[in-house]
Amino acid sequence: MSTSSGAPAAIEVTGVTQRYGRGRRTSLALEDCSFRVPAGSVCALVGPNGAGKSTLLRIAAGLIRPDAGAVNVLGAAPGTHRDRVGYLDQDQPLYGHLSIADTLGMGARLNAGRWDTAYAARIVEQGGLDPRRRIRGLSGGERTRVALALTLGKRPGLLLLDEPMVDLDPLARQQLMGLLLADAAENGTSILLSSHIVSELTYSCDHVLLLNGGRVQLGGSVEALLAAHTVVTGRGADLSPHTVIESHPTGRGLSALIRPRGPLADTWQTAEPTLEELLLAHLRTPTSPAFLTPDMNGDTTAAA
Repeated sequence: MSTSSGAPAAIEVTGVTQRYGRGRRTSLALEDCSFRVPAGSVCALVGPNGAGKSTLLRIAAGLIRPDAGAVNVLGAAPGTHRDRVGYLDQDQPLYGHLSIADTLGMGARLNAGRWDTAYAARIVEQGGLDPRRRIRGLSGGERTRVALALTLGKRPGLLLLDEPMVDLDPLARQQLMGLLLADAAENGTSILLSSHIVSELTYSCDHVLLLNGGRVQLGGSVEALLAAHTVVTGRGADLSPHTVIESHPTGRGLSALIRPRGPLADTWQTAEPTLEELLLAHLRTPTSPAFLTPDMNGDTTAAA
């Protein structure tokens, strides 16, 4: 697949808009969104409630069609490669009356030709689960493990995950995230994962896409995004030549997160932000100019 940056993309979105409701009650879930998710990346999809994250994932999965714009998933229209795309929403729709073994057996029948029986069984076994147990008797973490086994057992090239671990304790999240990262590393699986747990993203993703108010506000590799921003602390010097994302007074004058546009005055002390600082500052400032690094820049131009 040819893309704007010349490298392959797992997902490419151009000018996508999605509305809900009719007449005066119409609301925008997504507005003129353009970006790309590089193939083989683990990309965190973040944003406040109502930002459009679930809508975006459902469009990519081929479950709904956008009102405007174009979407490519693995080089084709969404829904074309259902056998190569794994989608899991936060409700984890499993049949409570079935056993774990019956659930995996259903996955094998629905994905004949692609199903990896040994791999799905190993995911369950690593959680210490008895395949004879029924789904209705499992804890939240155990259900998530079975749901991931069902999703990963088809060996998808792309995983779309909508807050699958939101109700899990930190240890269970760490274990299951490790499972996903191992799959991505071993099999080259591309992952787009929505998450509210900003503090954990540094260790679980290499790319980030931030939606705010239905718009793409920030996107790129973690390394490039951090390199493009600077935390400055000091007094007096003018910051107007630079893009100021957020600023607030401190005991030493002023502290600000900026995207530098040229040299900084020597009066400023500088530091690289953490990913959590970067994302929270943008979330607190939804009016800040959109910024995408070249590897995630779809039909938009990265703002300085």
